[in-house]
Amino acid sequence: MGLNIREIIPRKELNISELKGKLVCVDAFNVLYQFLSTIRQVDGTPLMDNKKRITSHLSGIFYRNVALLSDGIRLVYVFDGEPPELKAKTHEKRGQGREIAKGKYEEAKQKEDLSAMKRYGSQLVRLDDEMIKESKELLKAMGIAVVQAPSEGEAEVAHLCKVEESVYAGVSQDYDTLLFGTPRLIQNLTLARRRKTFSGWVEIKPEMIELEKVLNSLEINLDQLICLGILVGTDYNPKGIPGIGQKRALQIVQKYKQPVLIFKNVEEQMMSLNEEDRFDWQEIFELFHKPKIVDADFKFEKINEKKIKNILVEEHDFSEDRVEKQFDRLRKIKEKNKQKGLGDWI
Repeated sequence: MGLNIREIIPRKELNISELKGKLVCVDAFNVLYQFLSTIRQVDGTPLMDNKKRITSHLSGIFYRNVALLSDGIRLVYVFDGEPPELKAKTHEKRGQGREIAKGKYEEAKQKEDLSAMKRYGSQLVRLDDEMIKESKELLKAMGIAVVQAPSEGEAEVAHLCKVEESVYAGVSQDYDTLLFGTPRLIQNLTLARRRKTFSGWVEIKPEMIELEKVLNSLEINLDQLICLGILVGTDYNPKGIPGIGQKRALQIVQKYKQPVLIFKNVEEQMMSLNEEDRFDWQEIFELFHKPKIVDADFKFEKINEKKIKNILVEEHDFSEDRVEKQFDRLRKIKEKNKQKGLGDWI
């Protein structure tokens, strides 16, 4: 779910080499859900160990991050804390969506429709406490810093990007991070480098979105961007306002400028929403303006091969040979960084 303003947001493709030596803050939940929904078998079921415990997220964390570390990128993963009360509706709708997808998956399974099974299977994603705990343990064992946010991970990512000089950008597929004011947002960084399509394999490149360029291009300020997001629909008001898409929302905020006038203009459409979908725009506006955040120190622990092997091989049946090959890559990175005086962070 989340905010969708892709059509109107300027961006540029990045070469991975441009991020060498840079420190980025990753919206952990966003990326873990990405791993859970995309790293799946042909029938749509997630990767699992011999005890039928899901391991797609661990596979993504290990193999994708080893690749990023090999490219010289420094990583901090920021985990969500207690969500705002307003987000309860979104969680409820996601639960309903999973139930619908579950039924459609079973129908596709009976018809042996692998394409539909994969499509609906990816919608059955759920991240539980054990997955979160183990994800943190694996990341730390890989020498990747972990930060626990008091509330929204996206808000904490944006905060750290603004106040920590060492942080180059935030990493998330969601545009909400922009509304929290992150100066730079990188998308597609943790996706597989190549994706299979009907016409063959295509290369997936990271994309950079710079907040200042977004605001200049759209000829609005951050307050107006927040209003635009609310009109289209955020995690706090998923339905947005009926009949208002990205381009129409932009026209409205450009014309009326002030938040009070913007929402006064769409008052009638807001009232046409079902009672359960109605929202107080000022409350949402305030959540983006003054989210719960904390300052954080980044702790990069030494790589712990024994701990990694314990989690992946002994506990979850990963191939020892494949894990060992990744250790070889990590050792080379460590040696290279020592030569450059960067050994403290890996």
